[in-house]
Amino acid sequence: MSDQCNPEKMSINSDHQSKLLGLAPLMRQAFSDVDLKPLGSSLITRVREVPDDANALMDLATVLLLIGQRDTALTMQMEALKLQPLYAIPSVHKTKIKLLALMTVGDLMANTPLEFLLEDSDIALSLLYVGEGIPALPAIPEHDVVFVAVGEADEKHALLEDLQEIVQLWPKPVINFPARIRQLGRDNAFKLLQAADGVEMPMSIRIDRATLDQLGRGELDITELLDGDNFPIIVRPLGSHAGQGLRKLTGLDAIPDYLQAVPSAEFYVARFVDYRSQDGQFRKYRIILIDGQPFISHMGISKHWMIHYLNAGMADSAEKRDEEKHFMEHFDTDFTPRHTAAFKEIYERLGLDYVGIDCGETQDGKLLIFEVDSDMIVHAMDPVDLFPYKQAPMKKLFSAFRDLLVKKASCAIPPQDI
Repeated sequence: MSDQCNPEKMSINSDHQSKLLGLAPLMRQAFSDVDLKPLGSSLITRVREVPDDANALMDLATVLLLIGQRDTALTMQMEALKLQPLYAIPSVHKTKIKLLALMTVGDLMANTPLEFLLEDSDIALSLLYVGEGIPALPAIPEHDVVFVAVGEADEKHALLEDLQEIVQLWPKPVINFPARIRQLGRDNAFKLLQAADGVEMPMSIRIDRATLDQLGRGELDITELLDGDNFPIIVRPLGSHAGQGLRKLTGLDAIPDYLQAVPSAEFYVARFVDYRSQDGQFRKYRIILIDGQPFISHMGISKHWMIHYLNAGMADSAEKRDEEKHFMEHFDTDFTPRHTAAFKEIYERLGLDYVGIDCGETQDGKLLIFEVDSDMIVHAMDPVDLFPYKQAPMKKLFSAFRDLLVKKASCAIPPQDI
């Protein structure tokens, strides 16, 4: 365990404010299977002794999120934000530029994971939290460029609309305009990307529970809802992540059991696409578009269509890791050239300088889009002994992100056409 996250050595002895540990080092500990409960206990002791220590409260909230106590974590996070909406992540090296990130309350997938992107960086990062119940700062901290890190979610739409009005008049360059982020919901993203050259993105609709029940009872026709698409379909609760509540349903008779198992009020429904490769396995890619250029984050390989990297068995299979290694090493000369037109259109249609794409490839060679988001987790925390080949591609991705920040900071603010 590093001293930074060691409860016996961490800096929480100040009479007022302790040093912020931050998300990246805490998640590194979690990824390494370090027991975070002793650290959590130390932080609880600290906030009892010094209730206005916002940094300790924020770190405690992060620890609680990492050990699965989400509701308590969000309560602690809000308590921290009431005390202090601004948190500093200093640059490791001599500061090149100062980045101000506009953040919001939420779990680990609520905001763009900038702390991971800027580890071991010369970019000084200030995290300014905004939203209902969070006090405003009397003055905005000094910065060279602002990044809107708030991710798309129904409950964040009003905030994104408010932020759009604000950042249109921002005196510094802005990366990722809120109005563009707001369009990343599955139903809106489909409308933006369905006609893009070289892209396959099945129609995705939002329906309420009563409509899904009507469908299951045969009172509605799936082809009418999905404009000609038929079973099998995939259904997921609105706002769900990491496959929670995601199912492939092969016919009407599967819907009642699904509704009994998943008590959500609203759902996304889309046609299922069989994207198996010739060997019968599914391959899912996480790609980040930075300033319009694609960078690979990972590839998951599984016999099951619903792939998440942590459940794909990559750590357990040398054969899968060898394939991912080859894929990552040849990404720029193989995968990217095949999908150059698709990446170009995705960039132009979304209008975001930083955005993540979870995708596969259809059997006829198109880029199959599952999801586009600005807040996908991207990191270099996988064990180096098992995944040594990931270091170079991730450094390349991080370097491209830094280059984007430096480029934007040095540019005059262009007219905002969104």
